[in-house]
Amino acid sequence: MRSCSLTWSIAAYVLLLCTWHTCAQTAPSEDRSQNPYTLKVSVDEVVLTFHVLDSHGLPVNDLKGNEVRLLDNGSLPRRIVSFDSVVNRPIRAAILIDTSGSMQQALPVSKRIAQRFAERIFRQGSDQAIAIDFAYAANTASQWTGDPSSLSQTIQNVHLGAMSSLRGTAIFSAIFRACAYDLKNADPSATGNFILLFSDGEDNAGLTSLESALRACQHSNTVIYAFRVRSSVSPDSTGPKTLADLAANTGGRVFQADETPDAIWNDLKMIESAMRNQYRLIYTPANLKHDGAFHAIELQMPDRVDRVEVRSGYFASR
Repeated sequence: MRSCSLTWSIAAYVLLLCTWHTCAQTAPSEDRSQNPYTLKVSVDEVVLTFHVLDSHGLPVNDLKGNEVRLLDNGSLPRRIVSFDSVVNRPIRAAILIDTSGSMQQALPVSKRIAQRFAERIFRQGSDQAIAIDFAYAANTASQWTGDPSSLSQTIQNVHLGAMSSLRGTAIFSAIFRACAYDLKNADPSATGNFILLFSDGEDNAGLTSLESALRACQHSNTVIYAFRVRSSVSPDSTGPKTLADLAANTGGRVFQADETPDAIWNDLKMIESAMRNQYRLIYTPANLKHDGAFHAIELQMPDRVDRVEVRSGYFASR
């Protein structure tokens, strides 16, 4: 079997509810906005979702439960409760756009990509999104919307240095706030929840650490997809590594914002496919304690699977 890196994308999470039910283990479940799928699990069960690709970058849609080997903190689970696929889920996206001074040349590119997402990927009636611009501070007045036109207009209205006259970028603070407040109550069993981040990755003003931002994302089961932009920061900037760490530890990816329009479109479609269509595995860990500790997860796949989008793990409940 193929062993899959812990830095790939997964939405693994513990739902703090007292009962559980699932759909059939083999039949795909399709989420509808009129009747969103709701999953309830025992407090001692973990719900794990992931997306798999073959060597051509195409989704593997016929994976069976007996082809997947799971390790939780290095141990096999006590019990596999169910394994199924979920298709065509609604998505819930927080679009974070860096408007600090270093983004002066890159901001128009960021806005074009974000608007393309709003106009071509976002589905009225089922999806929800919020557009938040940030620099030294983040725009806390932004509102969630299900209207693509409204979302596109909000993105269009974003402009350089709108949030504060103070210089600097607090990217970790913006991500922490998005995960801890804006995405806190998003149900990961019903929607694919992620941040679409446009930035050079330079954090030089916030009081929040990278670790705190990541912990907030892991608690809210939020994936980060970042479009890295070329900015005026120095060549030895830590920005590229910051974006890579944010994406890898939450199960996302980093893309280049200066790619061709066709490449950008393929990137957006990849994000959509990964968030809407996933496998879901529910299991009971062998050694789960209610101590809030982080559990590392490893998935091992058959050779026909070339890539698994899976994040590094989850936090146990208290």
